[in-house]
This record gives sequence, structure tokens and C-alpha cells, in this order.
Amino acid sequence: VCTRACKFCSVDTGNPKGWLDLDEPMHTAKAVKTMGLKYVVLTSVNRDDLEDGGAEHYAQTVQAIKELNPETAVEALTPDFKGLSSSIEILVNCGLEVFAQNVETVKRLTHPVRDIRAGYEQTLEVLAESKRINPKVLTKTSLILGLGETDAEIEETMDDLIANKVDILTLGQYLRPTLNHLPVERWVTPEEFDRYRDIGLAKGFLEVVSGPMVRSSYRAERALEKNNAGL
Repeated sequence: VCTRACKFCSVDTGNPKGWLDLDEPMHTAKAVKTMGLKYVVLTSVNRDDLEDGGAEHYAQTVQAIKELNPETAVEALTPDFKGLSSSIEILVNCGLEVFAQNVETVKRLTHPVRDIRAGYEQTLEVLAESKRINPKVLTKTSLILGLGETDAEIEETMDDLIANKVDILTLGQYLRPTLNHLPVERWVTPEEFDRYRDIGLAKGFLEVVSGPMVRSSYRAERALEKNNAGL
């Protein structure tokens, strides 16, 4: 259950009232070991009911994974923690390799698309703050296309992300979960996605993964491999 209600997302909205599964960190770490995973993407709902937004629980999960799987790289696709620097610090200093927070859409469409408590500038600040706190951690975000954005707005968003030292960008097609969610405004062609990738790389992103079926975790390990190789 998520405490927010973004218009593109089908996750149930509610109030967990502070509940946490205290066994989750170790259960997750054991699952990673059982599956022999070398790269893990952790994601979560927003937890506005928790003072730290769930940052400590998230960090404990990363640390448990690392304890049982010291060779496994971890990417955390996080909530925005209401912009709290203390929560961001807990997470980016817990041993992960990649810190991700999704901007989701262009500035003009942020309020029609995302929960009212989310913000374009707030996401940029969260990403920038994570890099300020720990420059060694790669930062990552994602854009959902097909919601009515223009090419100029996509490029403007890329420029804003580069200005805030974001390393990795993914772009994918919006797919409407149910009739109660936002309609698809356009279907972006594979050729357009290729062009956006070229534009993003030219602007300076370490990696851009762009395609109709791309989601945040798609080929997530490739950017880390490129960074480690110094490419």
C-alpha cells in the first residue's frame, strides 16, 4: 500500500499506519542469495506515514543484502522522502551503488500526472542532494513518455537532470493500467526512442536506456559496468 496516488500507477493507496515487516531485510537478502543475483534493484512505495519515509528500513535491507552477498551490486529506486536530507543521507551512505528517484514526467505535466505531494523540483533536489552527500554513488531517474509531453519539454527535462548531476536516464512508453488512470496521449515510435537516446548521450548522461518497453530496472546493471570500466 502506497501513501500516495499518482495518476499513472495502479498500486493501491492507503495508510499503513507505521507498520513495517522487520524480517523483510533478511528475507530479501536470503532471496538474493538463493537466486544468485549479482545486481539487485530494490523499489518501494511511498511511506509518508513514517518520519524518515522508510529510509532506515531501506538501508537495513541494502546492508543485509551486502552482508550475505558481498559481490552483489544494489540499486535503490526510492520515494522522494519528502525531500528530507537526513533520509537521503541514510540511504546513500548505506553501501548501495545506484540511487534512483524518478522524475516521471516533464515539469508542465507533473501535477496532472503525479501525486500532489510529489514535485518536479523536489525530485531534482533529491537527486542533486544524493550526489552532494556521496559523489561516488551513481544517480538515476526515469521519464514516462506518451503523456502529452513535447520534444522540447523532453530535452528541457534532460538539461535539468544533467544540471543536477544525474548519471543515468531511462525512457519508456506509458501503458494505461486501467480505465481509471490517465489515457495514453500518444504512442512513441521505436525510432523516436532511439533518437531520444542519442540526444541524451550527447547531453552527457553516462547511460540512456530508451525504448517502448523500457522500465526503470531494464538492463540496470549496464550503466554500472560502463562506469566501472571508465567508459
